[in-house]
Amino acid sequence: MRLLVSVASATEVSAALAGGADFVDAKDPRTGALGAVPAAVLREIHAAVGGVRPVTAAIGDAADEAAIERTACAFAAAGAAFVKVGFAGIFSAARIAALTAAARRGFGGDSGVYGGVIVVAYADAERTASLTPAALVDVAAHTGARGVLLDTADKNGPGLRTLVAHGALAAWVAQAHEKGLLVALAGKLTAEDLPFVRDAGADIAGVRGAACDDGRTGRVSAERVRHLRNVCASLDGLAAGSFAIAQH
Repeated sequence: MRLLVSVASATEVSAALAGGADFVDAKDPRTGALGAVPAAVLREIHAAVGGVRPVTAAIGDAADEAAIERTACAFAAAGAAFVKVGFAGIFSAARIAALTAAARRGFGGDSGVYGGVIVVAYADAERTASLTPAALVDVAAHTGARGVLLDTADKNGPGLRTLVAHGALAAWVAQAHEKGLLVALAGKLTAEDLPFVRDAGADIAGVRGAACDDGRTGRVSAERVRHLRNVCASLDGLAAGSFAIAQH
């Protein structure tokens, strides 16, 4: 399982890299779950990463096709390998499909394993009046999105582990994998939540608050990122060991 760490500026990149983040994600935590940094800040983050890790970026909740196409284009040009887009306030699968297609046009298609549009579902969908996570997987697959992220919209509310039972989460991850989608999980995750995420079968765990001193609006700490990465590595080691034992 890979670790994605969200940074708010280029000054946080060194800590994320030193701690071992597999993905460096650009996000403004002060403006919601998918708060976008300015394109100029993304360029600075991309330059600071220097090509040693893929850079991802939140581009907000889509509402207008032309606007999300322009934003996806600008963020792809600024160095994002993936862009994450949500759909808070939209119940219509057809509308979300049109917005996703617009984001893909702006992004310019996919570029191999690391590249594309990530469609964001909310575990607290009832609070954001948005499409259910299960329905969003179908939309993502039909529109050619590269992957899906299950997150929480309300960062003052409960986290993913509280909102979704393990069996339901594992079934959702399996549904997405069956459709060929990458799967990331986020939503106020802590180091103690990572086994829950790993056991559900996710490819990527996304964090912000757990990687920061003083919470999600604080500053990324290399020590905190390192601890999270070590937990991921130990979980992968246990899984590999269990697989080897099962083969004998």
